[in-house]
Amino acid sequence: MKAHPIRFGIATGQQGYEWPQLKHLWETADRAGYDSLWTGDHLYAIFGEPTRPNFEGWATLAALSQCTTRAKIGSLVNCNGFRNPCLTAKMAVTLDHTSAARFILGIGAGWFEPEHRSLGFDFKPTAERLGALDEACRIIKAMLAEGQTTLRGKYYQVTDATCSPRPLQEPRPPLMIAGQGERLLLRIVAQHAELWNAYGSVEHMQHLIDVMRRHGDRMGRDVDQIEKTIAIPFCYRASREQEKAAIQFAAALGRRSPDEARRQMIIGGPDECLDTVERYARCDVTHFILIAARSFEPEELSRFADEVIAAVRTRGR
Repeated sequence: MKAHPIRFGIATGQQGYEWPQLKHLWETADRAGYDSLWTGDHLYAIFGEPTRPNFEGWATLAALSQCTTRAKIGSLVNCNGFRNPCLTAKMAVTLDHTSAARFILGIGAGWFEPEHRSLGFDFKPTAERLGALDEACRIIKAMLAEGQTTLRGKYYQVTDATCSPRPLQEPRPPLMIAGQGERLLLRIVAQHAELWNAYGSVEHMQHLIDVMRRHGDRMGRDVDQIEKTIAIPFCYRASREQEKAAIQFAAALGRRSPDEARRQMIIGGPDECLDTVERYARCDVTHFILIAARSFEPEELSRFADEVIAAVRTRGR
């Protein structure tokens, strides 16, 4: 029996949408039964021209939390370098309360260097960003679960950092860490995360999970407790032109051939989608977070929920 049930989410981000459109999309997905809904934490658009319209992620998420009632919500994922971890903890507990305990705290080391340079954020070398992420996770977890912490680290020094009110979720909102670095990042995941997010083929995801398991074995953590999520390109029952564009996006994202890219997508009709879900589930990837370069269409998401998500849940009974 799998440690985690198969779930489906949507990472809309917030670029290229007008507010009524994004609000309607989240309301539709929430009613349709998606398990999780995600914004992003980029101040510039990351698909297409950086100057495309793009709402700020935390404010967007706070507002959308009031438009949904059942799906888990979060950011895929927050950039640690944008905020002091004590501020992140305070923002997290606020979202936990305003969402009625539906909040997942996504976090990563940050990767979009042009955004940092343009906006004046410090962009440290990879090892330093990961060191800061590790310390930030320690601070955030302690503030949320214990209410107070002190840390004298290399990157952060905090004294009696207090979090009040306490979160609704016990002992705290779950932590999702995103990334694929085998030596440092996956060690941080094995130590701190309740969820992990990455992108790639079944074989690549299996390899990363095996690496994570070795880290977990060394530190005494059962990584089967960690829910493995994948950001996966999506194009359901679409025209040939739409499928071609989606495959080109996926191929560029993963630096793969179009044929390889298609096998790393939720694409086509119900049978192909169900086959893809099953292939990934065999390596314990169980949470499928749909992504797309274009804006999601509410009707497409509703059809997918009715025809694929419902079939997966029926099989799982």
